[in-house]
Amino acid sequence: MEHSVIRRAFLAAAALAVACSRGESDPQAASPAPAANPPAVAIPVRIAPVVRRTVLETVSAPGKTAALAQQKIRAPYAGTLAELSVTDGDRVRRGQVVGAILSRDSEAALTGAREMGRQAQTETEKADAARALALAEKGLIRAPLTAPSDGVVVSHGAVQGDRVDDNQELLTIAEADSVAFLVDVPQSDLVRIRPGQTVSVEIAGQTGPVSGIVHDVLPAANAADFTAPVRVDLPALRGSASLGLFGTARITVAEHRNAAVVPEAAVLRDDVTGAARLAVVDAGRARWIDVKTGLRSDGGIEIAAPPLEAGRTVVVSGQVGLAEGAPVAAAP
Repeated sequence: MEHSVIRRAFLAAAALAVACSRGESDPQAASPAPAANPPAVAIPVRIAPVVRRTVLETVSAPGKTAALAQQKIRAPYAGTLAELSVTDGDRVRRGQVVGAILSRDSEAALTGAREMGRQAQTETEKADAARALALAEKGLIRAPLTAPSDGVVVSHGAVQGDRVDDNQELLTIAEADSVAFLVDVPQSDLVRIRPGQTVSVEIAGQTGPVSGIVHDVLPAANAADFTAPVRVDLPALRGSASLGLFGTARITVAEHRNAAVVPEAAVLRDDVTGAARLAVVDAGRARWIDVKTGLRSDGGIEIAAPPLEAGRTVVVSGQVGLAEGAPVAAAP
């Protein structure tokens, strides 16, 4: 009995020793519990805030200054253009004397009297010629030519010394108040042009843009390049604009005030469906939203829906392939 108890005690001690020995040598038994998953690394992206501002849609087209009304100075009777003090391009004022014309009959009498003086031999003949010359000079019919309006001389039909006929065109003057900017607008854009729309015009020789207003679309369409002239009035240059100056007009055809605007690069568009979406940053993570876009202006695009508050952050670079909910950080 005593030997049996001793034997069981010995076996138990041996088993305990073996178990302890295995615990020290088994790497799995000695290794600590596995750690939790490490936090995901934030993806660097470029970001920008949503801004609220007025967005304009414009139609741009080339054009030039032109006079829509012209006045003609004509000879009041047949005669000689004795004087002409202006030339093409000169500015004139209403009532300004620009020349004079001698009537043909009175000029003939003067020429005859002078010829009598050259041929006179005796004192009596010389006296008669002097009296005839005095009478011819006294009866000389000389009519001044005056500008009918403020404007610019654009052409002339005679020069000083020319003999002219009754009612012959002598000068053409473009009325200063009729000078406008004629824009060659593509016919596809004409449906959006309306009288009263504001225009910004860059004209050669001007230090900055000139403000204008659409007057109307003129009927003289150009079939060669599918454009039509649009008259733009320039109140700021009324009476001082030069003719034939080329430039570019930007006609405002739509205006949205207090619009939510993001950089154009923020919006990704599906080439097949045309659907647009952008990634906003909420609590450091990217969230994709479908959007409806509106007007484009100065590198920005209007987000018409859903509503976006000013200051909300959107991703403008690095969003291609970005997963929903991915952690992001602003790139330096």
